Amino acid sequence: MTTVGAAFRLARAGWVLVREGVVAALPGEELSGMPKLGWQLARLMTRRRARAYERGDRLAKAVVRLGPSYVKLGQFLATRPDVVGNDMAVDLALLQDKMHTFPKAAAIAAIEASLGRKIDDLYASFGEPVAAASIAQVHGAEVVRDGKASRVAVKVIRPGVRHHFFQDLESYFLAARLQEKYIPSSRRLRPVEVTQTLAQTTKVEMDMRLEAAAFSELAENTKDDSGFRVPTVDWERTGRDVITMEWIDGIKMNDLAGLAAAGHDLKAIAANLIQSFLRHTLRDGFFHADMHPGNLFVEPDGTIVAVDLGIAGRLGKKERRFLAEILYGFIVRDYHRVAEVHFEAGYVPRQHNVSAFAQAIRAIGEPIHGQSADTISMAKLLTLLFEVTDLFDMATRTELVLLQKTMVVVEGVARTLDPAFNMWKTSEPVVSDWIAGNLGPRGMLSDARDAGKALISLARQAPDIATRTERLSREIDLMAEHGLRFDEATAHAIGKAEARHTRSGRVALWVIALTLAYIAWRIF
Repeated sequence: MTTVGAAFRLARAGWVLVREGVVAALPGEELSGMPKLGWQLARLMTRRRARAYERGDRLAKAVVRLGPSYVKLGQFLATRPDVVGNDMAVDLALLQDKMHTFPKAAAIAAIEASLGRKIDDLYASFGEPVAAASIAQVHGAEVVRDGKASRVAVKVIRPGVRHHFFQDLESYFLAARLQEKYIPSSRRLRPVEVTQTLAQTTKVEMDMRLEAAAFSELAENTKDDSGFRVPTVDWERTGRDVITMEWIDGIKMNDLAGLAAAGHDLKAIAANLIQSFLRHTLRDGFFHADMHPGNLFVEPDGTIVAVDLGIAGRLGKKERRFLAEILYGFIVRDYHRVAEVHFEAGYVPRQHNVSAFAQAIRAIGEPIHGQSADTISMAKLLTLLFEVTDLFDMATRTELVLLQKTMVVVEGVARTLDPAFNMWKTSEPVVSDWIAGNLGPRGMLSDARDAGKALISLARQAPDIATRTERLSREIDLMAEHGLRFDEATAHAIGKAEARHTRSGRVALWVIALTLAYIAWRIF
């Protein structure tokens, strides 16, 4: 019944997209056969009022009708122009994570239940909501410490949001599985794995304790950095459904007039933003993954303060090395090295030729370097890379999805501050410094230390490995003599899983077909 419910919710989402004119706004003139017929029917079913809107407005209205989880889905897909196309990715990137506020009484109930204390014991005063997003809303409040009152921001989870998100996630997984099954060309994009990434980041975002821990870690990483910081967390007033942190009095980064009136150097802020982001990514392997201008404040001394750390990204040493060498390769126009890095990381299958891939990379890099600073775009680079990697069978790297999204968003914010912003020139000092420290002599010493630690760890595990190897050898001998056998429980589980998979696909298709038939009957 879970699959049936997911199919119904998926069909409803499709119906809303049709009625709001989103499907009709897609380019369908060049389609043929059933897809062309479906597009034509979608145009007929579009609400008359929706036909007057632009595609981006249609999409925004549809998402509002579908609910908060679709806002997150839209923002997530905005990072995947290879999946939804460049134009649609631009429209999705404009979706604002702004929702209606919920009552103050509900927020108080959630806080008291999460912390096990009365609101008056926690805060000297607790105000009305000042901002609301899809997962939580923020209230202004005051606390008293050592007889002195100080203002704080209290972020409270939206009532019932977990239940609704998990329901909609079932629909997303159903759509991803159907896509992989019936559209073989989409398997390279790994829709199920990408959906799993969305699910995981959303689950983390809905636990305020994890956001508080992310603030604490980022604060520790950046304590010696000038020009960037995050709010201090009040752990005494933080729980699963609520986080309390210092109130920030700076100017929001989307208030360009306010920044200019306060005498801030917008070009310097843009450079500081990009360099801070790259420093966190390359040096620490941990970065704020939701750096849109509404989450960034500028204090009077020009320091950038990042709030709302519900989504954070991590990169291992291998991914950081890959990112640094890719960026540096494009900066110095060493396209063969860029190609080699893709192969060394295992991102491009070995049956392809490194020189041919380098040629394709050159076709991306040269036009970008030939443009003026105000048109050199990281978003454009990533879009072109998606197109090239499709030709060379490069599968989607789910660990890089958040990074790709954040790089595009951060560059967009920098360009609003400085229309002539040069991403490459600004990035070079940070990237070059990381390259020198990690890929030069110092990097070789670090790698040697890591290798030594790995060898010591392996030596400690040697007795256990030897025991397991002996046991495995005996089991292989038994299999060679008697053949591979399943016990009854394993065979039953395999049969049950196969039957459920087949039945789920049939049920989903029947539900969608019956829903479309009902819609057609209502219209005609």
